[in-house]
Amino acid sequence: QKKLYKLIMKIPFTKMHGLGNDFVVVDNQSLEFRLTKPSVQKIADRRRGIGFDQLLTIEPARRNGDLFLDIKNPDGTSAEACGNGTRCVASLIMSKRQANTLRIETVGGLLICERTKTGDVTVDMGEPSTEWHEIPLAREANTRDLVLENMPHQIFTCVNMGNPHAVLFSENCELFELEKIGPKIECHEMFPDKINVEVATVENKNKVRVRVWERGAGQTAACGSGACAVLVAAASRGLTNRKADIVLDGGTLIIEWKDNNRVSMTGPTEISFNGHFSL
Repeated sequence: QKKLYKLIMKIPFTKMHGLGNDFVVVDNQSLEFRLTKPSVQKIADRRRGIGFDQLLTIEPARRNGDLFLDIKNPDGTSAEACGNGTRCVASLIMSKRQANTLRIETVGGLLICERTKTGDVTVDMGEPSTEWHEIPLAREANTRDLVLENMPHQIFTCVNMGNPHAVLFSENCELFELEKIGPKIECHEMFPDKINVEVATVENKNKVRVRVWERGAGQTAACGSGACAVLVAAASRGLTNRKADIVLDGGTLIIEWKDNNRVSMTGPTEISFNGHFSL
């Protein structure tokens, strides 16, 4: 009887977005269901399902947080972190609990979230990792000036912000063929776990224009951890200050690489609609 119930049960969800980076958020703290890879892929279908850049499942805390956040890409693979998604979940749960702070556990680490006076959400994304084995790369290499084989004249700066990123600085990122080259970088043999790709144009010390190709999702309107990676890459190269506006297709995030080596991200969130889907 319990098995039959699980087969026909309807799962409530909230569709949210942060700067157009969209998510299906499911609260699984009490329902105790599990989504298979084919189920995730079906829900991700923007014509026959709901559609999302990431599926975010809220689960009971496993250690010292308030909850655990499981993150799935549209292809059903797992992601270690998702900055914009974390902001959306934090906003949703803080509103329900009438709280201004929240500690969210992810595979990539514990993320501390706060509501700002303007209603936006700030997430402490933790410390960036830049050692070759922390990205990880397939072999030892210079992560600040990484040259990929079969991709001449392209120098990448690699940063792990809970998940791996390869940042490419370009004079005009708008002209970069991201749809064509993005998947080639994502699946390059140098990245055994694949990688997220950001193409960035520094406009001044306080502003960077960025386009994003997300691992397992493709081109997206925004990526919070990617924006953090861009700021770390740019500041470490002396191209920007340690705090700057990162302008993505969907809007702007304020990123700050603080003196304690931690990176914070601030931006808006929005609920699109609520609904149910069947397992």
